[in-house]
Amino acid sequence: MSDLGAIRDTYMRQQRIEITYGDARHEATPYVVRQIAEDRGTVVYSTLNRENADSVIQEEIAYFKSLGLADDFEWKYFEGDTPDDLQDRLIAHGFEPDEAEAVLIFNLVGGEARAPRLFAPPVNTVRRITNPADVPLVTKVSGEVWGESDSGMDKWLMHLLTTVPDEISLYAAEIDGQPASIGWIDFHEGSDFAGLWGGATIERFRNRGLYTDLVAVRAQEAVQRGKRYLTIDASPMSRAILEKMGFELLCMTIPYMYRGG
Repeated sequence: MSDLGAIRDTYMRQQRIEITYGDARHEATPYVVRQIAEDRGTVVYSTLNRENADSVIQEEIAYFKSLGLADDFEWKYFEGDTPDDLQDRLIAHGFEPDEAEAVLIFNLVGGEARAPRLFAPPVNTVRRITNPADVPLVTKVSGEVWGESDSGMDKWLMHLLTTVPDEISLYAAEIDGQPASIGWIDFHEGSDFAGLWGGATIERFRNRGLYTDLVAVRAQEAVQRGKRYLTIDASPMSRAILEKMGFELLCMTIPYMYRGG
C-alpha cells in the first residue's frame, strides 16, 4: 500500500496550488488559486475559514463576472477543503454540484510488479493522435458515448495539440481501423503526477480490453517521461475498473458550477 497521506499532501501542492496549464493563466491570492482560460475559469484550490468564506466566495463571483466568465465558472471542491460547510456555502451563493468523482492514484514506482497488465503491450490497436485535424474523428467517440457532440472539446484539444503538444498525448484504441475508445494524458513541468482524462468507449465495443489498453499505453508513457504517479478523476464506472488495476482512492472531488446569474 502507498503512503496515501504523504501522496495527498504532494498532490494538493503540485496539482492544485502550483500547477500551470499552457492554455490558462495561473492566479494566486491569499485564499484561492485560479486557472483562467479564454472561455472558462476555475477556482482549483481554496483555503478558507468560517469567518472569511462567504466574503471570499462573493469576491470570486464578482471577479469572474468582471472577466465575463460567470457562465463558465467552476469551483473545484475537494474532500477536506475548509471550512467544513464550504459546500453548503457554495450552494447558498448560487453554485450547483455536478457528479462527485473519485480522485484515484497509481504509484508507478514498482508498478509493474503490482499491475503487470499496465506494462504489457496493448492487446488492441492503439494509435497516438498528433495531427490536430484528426481530433474530430476521434472525439466523435465521446459524442456517441455521451449522446451529444462537443465542439468546444474539439477546439480545446486541437488548440493544445497545436500550441503545447508536450503537455498532452491523445490516444485512440481502434476496432477495424475506426476509433472505438479514446483517452488522453497531460503532463506538467514540476509535477510528479500525470493526469488521465477523457476515457470513453463505445458501448458495443466494451469488454474487449480497449479501456485497459488506453490506461496501459498512457502509464507507460508516464514512466518514460519520469512521472511517479498517475491520477484520474474517476466516475463510478471507471473507478471500479481502475481499482481492480491497482489504483487507490486519494479523496473525493465535486465540481461546483456557478448558476447564480
